[in-house]
Order: sequence, then structure tokens, then C-alpha cells
Amino acid sequence: MTYDAVIIGSGFGGLCSAYILAKEGMKVCVLEKNRQIGGSLQIYSREKAIFDTGVHYLGGLAEGQNLNLYFKYFNLMQELKLQKLDEDGYDLISFSNDDKVYPHAQGYDNFIEKLAEIFPHERAALKIYIDKVKEVCAAFPLFNISSEKKDLTSAWFLEVDSKTVVNSIFSDKKLQQVIGGSNMLYAGMEGRTPFYVHALVVNSYIESSYRCVDGSSQIARIMSKNIKNLGGEIFNYSEASKFIFKGSEIEAVELTNGEIIEGKLFISGIELAKTIDMVDGSQMRPAYKNRIKGLENTISSFLINVVMKPNSFPHLNHNIYHCTQPDIWSGPKYTQETWPETIGVFGTTSSKHPNFTENFTAMAYMRYEEVSKWAHTKSIIPNNINYRGDDYEAFKIEKAEKILSILETRIPNLRSKIQSYTTASPITYRDYIGSKDGTLYGVIKDYKEPLKSFITPRTKVSNLFLTGQSLNLHGIMGVTVSSVVTCSEILGHPYLIDKIKQSISQS
Repeated sequence: MTYDAVIIGSGFGGLCSAYILAKEGMKVCVLEKNRQIGGSLQIYSREKAIFDTGVHYLGGLAEGQNLNLYFKYFNLMQELKLQKLDEDGYDLISFSNDDKVYPHAQGYDNFIEKLAEIFPHERAALKIYIDKVKEVCAAFPLFNISSEKKDLTSAWFLEVDSKTVVNSIFSDKKLQQVIGGSNMLYAGMEGRTPFYVHALVVNSYIESSYRCVDGSSQIARIMSKNIKNLGGEIFNYSEASKFIFKGSEIEAVELTNGEIIEGKLFISGIELAKTIDMVDGSQMRPAYKNRIKGLENTISSFLINVVMKPNSFPHLNHNIYHCTQPDIWSGPKYTQETWPETIGVFGTTSSKHPNFTENFTAMAYMRYEEVSKWAHTKSIIPNNINYRGDDYEAFKIEKAEKILSILETRIPNLRSKIQSYTTASPITYRDYIGSKDGTLYGVIKDYKEPLKSFITPRTKVSNLFLTGQSLNLHGIMGVTVSSVVTCSEILGHPYLIDKIKQSISQS
């Protein structure tokens, strides 16, 4: 069989692309190397407790908001089990040596009001900040499901970093840190991260914030069912290894098991560098290959996945970002002495015990170089299961205990309520998400070179397209938009946006 479209990788961008094309009558298949589909939507279980791999909460899901509308198009909203986070503080920002907790509240007015109660002298500045965030979001048409074309090449928010903008708005140094306190959501860095990245990410959560009840894998599961209902196919344990060309176009992709999948066009949602490596001929110029492979990735992370003793920990209907250093933008540049500079804590909501937090994930930045000595090992179920060694286990325990010690200053008696914990490092991300260095959010966006990290979905091969978090923006909303951008190149831009709008209006 020759498919109309072969999608490599079942991350959310790949699933969205498959759904869009299948809905337009194309015969599609999705190739996934792992047992579980969904990329960062994967979950795993320890002691019957479910942990999310990468998607801990979602923004913009209230009626009429952008992700809600896209999810209606993908036929997701009716089946999703969601818990709305605390409207007066979906994220709580805290600092070492400071007993106060600072809320990020849902709703623009509420966001301003809750922080103005603590920083009354900054009320006008908070309004200016929200207006700037709204201005940025309005400038990106696809984030508003609009077919309008805008030239953003000279937009001010591409050419200034987030810290500079935030600090220019607020005079209170503590509030500067509070506003940027959740920058782990986009691996924000001083002197690198453009303000538009900050604005697009935080805006959706300020609009509304939700958690998936019983884990985020339900999104991938529903998408899989919907794709199959449209005639699409999804193949697990199917790792693409190289493209097979006929002249200048791809005619098939070869899997690691030798199987050949033929197609008319191909969309890759896996890491950009890996996609480029699959073109081993002269169909791509070395300069293009080197440019793509030379792009720098965002930092990775270290996770502790904690199972709590039954009914011991009241339900956390918010997330925590705890900062140990005075500059919240320095986290990715940590030293061994200052690590971890920021810890993100993400609880879960269980349908079985909704009044208690059964488990939570604590996350801290970690560079891949810290675990590179174990890079030769792989731990992927059911294949490539290697014991990484006693020294690796000792390394993880040391890091986990340091994080827990810091968290106990924020959550007293935490350890007494812990039943067990497991850990994950950048090589865990590498194995399960499929990135070479466990990157959290794909390619770094740098305000000094704003166009360098804008990757077009069209490649130098006429029937090979790209999608995923490195194209536009990471996160569920970011990769949703990326999939629309990719499929617009195939179906036509105004046509696809009109079809999405029509579908939403009928839902």
C-alpha cells in the first residue's frame, strides 16, 4: 500500500497532522518507535499511581478560548476529563528565605488584582504588562484561528528578551522575579528568550488553567481513536531509520526492522537533526543540513516522581515554582553549588481520590552533559533495557535527596508523607521522547537571531515536511499551531483555516 501521507512520530504535532489530513480524505499512517504513542503525553505508573511524562497542565481550554476551539476541531473536548486549577493561584511562586507565596491567578483582571494586593504600587504596571502580553498574542493569527497573514520580521517583541521587557515594566525587584517565576514553562534564559515566547506561553494559562484527571495520555488515546475512525493507521514499534528516494523525491521510509512504508508525502514530527540524518544522499545541500543540525536545543531536566502515602497529602489544585536563587532567569546556567535554582512541583488529580494528591512530580533543570557518561545505555520497554550502573543510581539518589531537602523548606514534613519515589534524567527523556539530548522544548529561540530558529515546514525535499515543537513554539498549543502550519502547506492556508472554523461552528 502507498499512503497519501506518512507521519513519523506520534507526538501531539504528528497526531494533529494525521487527523487534519485524514479528515480531508487522505490515507495516512503514523509511525511510532515506542510502545506508547503521544510523545510528551505518555504516562507511566508506579504503585498504581499515574505520572505524566511532560504535559502537567493545559491553558486556554475554557469555552471560546484558543485551545478549546482547536480541541473541538480535533473532537477532543467531549471526552476529556479535566480539573480546573485554582482560579486565584494556578501557579504559586515562592523563594528561599521568603515566607510569602505569590500567586499567578486565572483571568486577566484577577491576575492583576491578586498581585496588586501584594504590590499595590505596581497596579498600573501590571495592567501595562497584561496589555503587552495581549498585544503579542494578537499578532500571531494562528493562535487566534485566523487566516490573516502578518509580517512579523520587524516586530519589537521578537528582538528583545523576556527579562529585559519584564524588568522595564516593573520597578519592584521582587515582582520582576514573581512575573518570571514560572519561566521553567519555556526554559526562559536571560539574554536569549524573546518576549513573544514568554507572552504566548503565559497568556494561555492566565486565560484558564486545567489539569488532566488521571493523566494526559487520554489526549493521545482519544486522538488515536479519532484518527482511526477517519481511516488512518498508527503503528507502534515502528522506528523510521532512513528515507528511500526515487530521483529527488522520497518514495518510502525504511524502518529499523527492514520494513518499507511507501508514501506520496512525508511529515516528520521527530527531532529535526534526526530527520535530516535520514536523508543520506545528495537531495539536501550540506549547508542546509549543517544549519538545521547546528541549532542549539533547550536544556533538559531531572525529575522526581513521588508516590504519597494514602490520604496523607491534601489535594494540590495548583502548581509550585520554588526559586532558591535571587535571579530566576539564571536557572539553566546553574553550577553544582547552586543546583537546583528552580524546582517545579506538579501534582496530579485522581478520579478515585479527588481530595488528595496521590503523587506529584518535582522537576529541575539538568544539562545533558551531566549524564553523558551513561549515554551508551538505553532503557526503553520492551527493547534495549540496560542497567545503567550503580554509579548512575547513586547519582540520581543524590540529586533527588537534594531536591527533597529544599522542598521540605517549602512543604514542612514532606518526607514523612512520601511512600516511594522514582527518578528520571536527561537520558530518560532522550530514550522516551526521542531527542538526542533530552531537550525539554526543542530548539532555543534567541532574540538576537530571531529568524534563525524559525523553521519552515517545507524542507529542501519537495515531499518532506516538518512539524512539532521546534517549528513555532512548544507545548500543546504550540505544536497544535505547528501542525496547522504544516498541513496548510499541503492543503492551502485559507482553505484549512476555513475548514477548521466550519468544523468548530458545527460542533
